[in-house]
Amino acid sequence: MYLQKINLKKKYALVTGAGKGLGRACSIALAEAGATIIGLSRTKSDLDKLENDIKKVKGKIIKIQCDVMNYQDLKEKLNKIKIIDILVNNAGTNIPEPFEKIKQSSMNYLVDLNLKAAFNVAQLVVQKMLKNKKRPGSIINMSSQLGHVGMIGRNVYNMTKFGIEGLTKGMGVELAKKNIRVNSVSPTFVETPMVKRFFKNNRFKKLVLGKIPMGKVATESDIATTVCFLASPASSMITGTSIIIDGGWTAQ
Repeated sequence: MYLQKINLKKKYALVTGAGKGLGRACSIALAEAGATIIGLSRTKSDLDKLENDIKKVKGKIIKIQCDVMNYQDLKEKLNKIKIIDILVNNAGTNIPEPFEKIKQSSMNYLVDLNLKAAFNVAQLVVQKMLKNKKRPGSIINMSSQLGHVGMIGRNVYNMTKFGIEGLTKGMGVELAKKNIRVNSVSPTFVETPMVKRFFKNNRFKKLVLGKIPMGKVATESDIATTVCFLASPASSMITGTSIIIDGGWTAQ
C-alpha cells in the first residue's frame, strides 16, 4: 500500500486563535481526523461554540482561555498540559494602513501578536515536545502568501509573515534530528469573517481576485485539510518549508 491516510487518533493538537476563522476550521478538521484538540482562545464564548462544533463530529476538546500575548499566563496554562503532538500556531491579525501612515501602536501590536507571540508559543511547545521524545512532533505556523510577496497597504503584515517564514526554516533545520517537523501554510485571502470585512470594499475585492489566476479565494476547508496533512505522518519527509495555497498568486 502506498497511500497514507490522515489519521490523528491518540494525538493532541494545540490550536491558537481557535475560536474563529482558520483556527476554528483547523480545530474541527483535526478533530475529524481523530486528534484531541487543545483549543486556545482569549474569548470564552468562542471556545464554548467551538466545543459544540467539535462534539458534533464526535471529537474531544480541552479548552484554554488565554491571550497569547500574555506570556506568563500562556506559560502557566501550557505547563498544565502533559502532551502536545501538534501545534497549529495560528493566532494573528492584520491592520491595513498606507506605509507613511502606519501608527506605532499598529506596528507594535502586529509584531507582538503575529511574530513575538508565535515565537513564544512555538518555544514553549517545543520544550514540551522534547520531554516526550518518542512522540513525533509537527508544528504548523500559519503564514500567508504575503510572507512570500509584498502588497500595498500591508507592510507590517508582510514583515511579520516573512519573519514567520524565516522562523519556520530555522526551526525546521534545527529540530529535524529531534523528531520535530516544522512547516508553514501560506494561504491567499480566505473566506473568513475578517476577509469578508475587507471585501466590502469592491475595489479591493476586484484587485485581489485579479491577482489570483484561479479567480477565487480559498475556503477554510482548503487550509484546514492542508494543516491536517502536515500534522500527520503522511507528510513525514516534509519540514522547513511552506505550502502556498494561493490559486497561483505567487507564481506570477
